[in-house]
Amino acid sequence: MIYAFQIVNGLGLGMLYCILALGLSVIFGLLRFINFAHGEMFALSAYLVFVVQYFGGSFWLALIVVPLAVMVLGWLLERSLIQFTYNRSHTVQILVTFGIALVIRESLTWIFGPQPHNVTAPESLSGFISIVNFTFPEYRAFVIGLGILTTACFWYVLERTRIGAIIRAASERSEMVMLLGYDARKIFSGAFCVGIALAGFAGVMFAPLRGVDPNIGAEALGIAFIAVTIGGLGSYSGVVVASLILGVAQSLMSTIWPEGASLILYIAMAAVILIRPNGLFGKTV
Repeated sequence: MIYAFQIVNGLGLGMLYCILALGLSVIFGLLRFINFAHGEMFALSAYLVFVVQYFGGSFWLALIVVPLAVMVLGWLLERSLIQFTYNRSHTVQILVTFGIALVIRESLTWIFGPQPHNVTAPESLSGFISIVNFTFPEYRAFVIGLGILTTACFWYVLERTRIGAIIRAASERSEMVMLLGYDARKIFSGAFCVGIALAGFAGVMFAPLRGVDPNIGAEALGIAFIAVTIGGLGSYSGVVVASLILGVAQSLMSTIWPEGASLILYIAMAAVILIRPNGLFGKTV
């Protein structure tokens, strides 16, 4: 029974990893831009949930307001700084976004201190779901359900709407999209903001599970890169599958070998790279 619990728990972790990694994959897949500040946007969102609760606000308010606030911050950074690095080398992109990440991380440490802080789940989801002899926290079940809904909506917009078709076309042939009368610059800016909003959304849902501390941004960035690498660059379905595999593997390992719960993620990435260098669903270059 304990393994069944860990598998379901791993699905919840996997859905969070999925939303986080999809945001990173959107930015890289469309812009070919490496955003090392992605994890700190996740961390900032988690801390903002703590702030909202500290001043008496509800988790539901944070779930709506925080991703929007982080998206606005992402838009300001994109318009004022990041857009000027799109045509530069990946080294420049890494240095600029790594600098942004350091500023955010040190600011969070300076304001909130190095110690962790707890974030409570909404009272309406503080109970447990019992099915036969299986008991599972309501909030974790909520995370799984909302994660599935978010991923499904993302897939539908990307694959079944006109906006999604334009985004996919811009990722392949931006010049052709411009000739058809669309402003590729606005498409790129919008994609960057969507990627940041997804990181923010994942950060909000993550906060009640583990609380907040200055290290969660770096951990989130590493997990997002692992999921994108395993799934395959440019493959959104691959990111979904890889994230679920990572979540379940990490959750099971926390019971079998707790010290290796984080190590298993890097072992999985190394194994996939050795067998399929382009990832599980990546296109062969």
